[in-house]
Amino acid sequence: MNENRNIGGNNYIGYDYKEASAWGEHISMYLDGYENFGWILDENAAQRRTTIRLKRDRKIMNKMELTRLQRNFEACMSEIEALEKAKTSTATMVSIIIGVIGTAFMTGSVFAVTHEPPLILLTILLAVPAFTCWILPYFAYKALIKRSIKKLTPLIEAKYDEIYEVCEKGNKLLNS
Repeated sequence: MNENRNIGGNNYIGYDYKEASAWGEHISMYLDGYENFGWILDENAAQRRTTIRLKRDRKIMNKMELTRLQRNFEACMSEIEALEKAKTSTATMVSIIIGVIGTAFMTGSVFAVTHEPPLILLTILLAVPAFTCWILPYFAYKALIKRSIKKLTPLIEAKYDEIYEVCEKGNKLLNS
């Protein structure tokens, strides 16, 4: 991968540099993946939590094909990130909407009780669905999360398999 070139008696390697953003528990996967495209961790640069600084030999063989495979790897990682976020986004939105509907019922109940004369029967009729809509989001959230995890997990696993294939191709090119 890194061939030393003897220029003027010195071993010289020119490097390309790259900064990549990584997220959460996938930082190790990013590091392992980029290694298959000729990148090595640049330990000279100060590391921030989610920024990975990499470098690779400028005169690396098969650079264009490695770059193409690297872009495919990055696209797969982005898709995994989007799928991970999608696990909770629908459940969160539905839960918030149910809670807002409950708040609207409670608002009607408050207006009914503050009306002159107080409309107690209407207050009770509006308060029951209000409390129900305030309790229901928890259970709806849990059920929707379970459903979306069941639906999205095979898609995420397929993306991981695609990443492994891309990294394997990159590694073969790198070591050929």
